Amino acid sequence: MKKVLIVDDSPSVRQQVSLALSQAGIQITEAADGVEGFAKVASESDIGMVLCDVNMPNMNGLELLEKVKTSGSAAAALPFVMLTSEGQQSLIDRARKAGAKGWVIKPFRAELLVAAVRKLLSV
Repeated sequence: MKKVLIVDDSPSVRQQVSLALSQAGIQITEAADGVEGFAKVASESDIGMVLCDVNMPNMNGLELLEKVKTSGSAAAALPFVMLTSEGQQSLIDRARKAGAKGWVIKPFRAELLVAAVRKLLSV
């Protein structure tokens, strides 16, 4: 089964998302920022999708999305869902243009997040 990569600089958000997905039987892996997230995408072939915050240090979520989607690697096909407190239409438009499959506003409802993840992972 493919894993979900959770990329968020907040340990508590990573913990909440991990708990929701793990309780639903979905395997996860985590990264604390876009730099670490990109390294995991490049090195772990069993990642099936990415849940990614927008505002993070070192490399933000939109930069990570754009870098992965233009990498020319197999990872460019990974579905991304942005999980953020940001609701600006310009950011949403930028993410969609770069290839994001969804935009979830924090705080999130666990059952809706799990349903979206299952749909994108096809599990």
